[in-house]
Amino acid sequence: MTMQEPNAILVRYGEIGLKGRNRPFFEELLARRLREALPPSMEARVRTFRGRLVVHVPPGDMEQAMARLAKVFGVVELHPAYVVAQDMAAVQEAALAALDRSEGMTFKVAARRGDKSFPLTSMEINRQVGTFLLNARGERGLRVDVHRPDIQIHIEVRDGWVYVYAGGTPGPGGLPVGASGRVTVLLSGGIDSPVALWLLMKRGAQAEAVHFHSPPFTSQRALNKVVDLCRVLAEWGGPIPLHIIHFTAIQRAIHENVPADYGITIMRRFMFRIAEQLSAETGALALATGESMGQVASQTLESIAAISAVITMPVLRPLIGMDKAEITDLAKEIGTYDISILPYQDCCSLFVPRHPQTKPSLARTESLEARLPVAELVAEALANRTVRLITPFADGTGEAEVSPPAP
Repeated sequence: MTMQEPNAILVRYGEIGLKGRNRPFFEELLARRLREALPPSMEARVRTFRGRLVVHVPPGDMEQAMARLAKVFGVVELHPAYVVAQDMAAVQEAALAALDRSEGMTFKVAARRGDKSFPLTSMEINRQVGTFLLNARGERGLRVDVHRPDIQIHIEVRDGWVYVYAGGTPGPGGLPVGASGRVTVLLSGGIDSPVALWLLMKRGAQAEAVHFHSPPFTSQRALNKVVDLCRVLAEWGGPIPLHIIHFTAIQRAIHENVPADYGITIMRRFMFRIAEQLSAETGALALATGESMGQVASQTLESIAAISAVITMPVLRPLIGMDKAEITDLAKEIGTYDISILPYQDCCSLFVPRHPQTKPSLARTESLEARLPVAELVAEALANRTVRLITPFADGTGEAEVSPPAP
């Protein structure tokens, strides 16, 4: 009688393996992200060993665990595996179970004996397991093909155990979140900025999301939409702090004191100022946006220059060379698109003139901005903000409103 379900998941990573003496740091960080991706109720266990991570999964939770771990940055491939004792009978039964879960008419056994205390060589393991599988399933026409097999049965003899698996599920690659420092990301409810945040997390950035909310002009449903976007993104990168900036007073002041064609430019400059001060509190080293060159009036080179001049910290724009179709395709792939297109207006859609300035003069921008009590408006917005920690779990497990860092 063969085994039925795999009892562990082998995690293969890519770039981390090139980190030399720093590799243990990246491995432990990836292990932490794997744990965060699984609900506490699952009681899974993650451990590392010689270039691999293994997640031990309770019976019945394999499908859910695979789906969640396949979104963890740093993972290149996941393999549902049978972890068995160093006993050939157990290894053969595990190989047969892996074969029965796979589709194809040809197979190959590929053994690696990392633990040299095991009495059989890799070639001997291959022969014995291959013969066993042919005898067990030969009646269905199964045959060996060592060059281009439909099914490849992997057997790894390591650390007192044997790991048996066939096939796998690709992961997103990249680096585990947190490996590259903290970034403040301006997050609207649109299509672009969630994709920008996702790309930064893929390169190991820990995101602090900032959303500008303008009640009563923007509704609670618009804010809920942003929370839902964060929850989807948290499935990929772990819990995300969402800083909610009450922006109504600033938008009113701009609308009442600044010519309409310069309103967007000055509004964006306020956003950048607020994000830079927030970054100083959270330890973020860069600001990031979802800007794509030339897509809208505030994303021409002239507008980008006039807006960016107000801060000194680096600004990352991961979408700058992408067109809308490319961004939309990626949004669909990562699961944010359907939320982004919900028809709830965000603050960037308010007071938009028919003919916004596409080539704003920096001198003119600064002159108009001088009409406003800039420092007071920024300080008030930061003082009144709220911060919510958003987790990847639909039931809100682990979510909470947290106190902003002290200025």
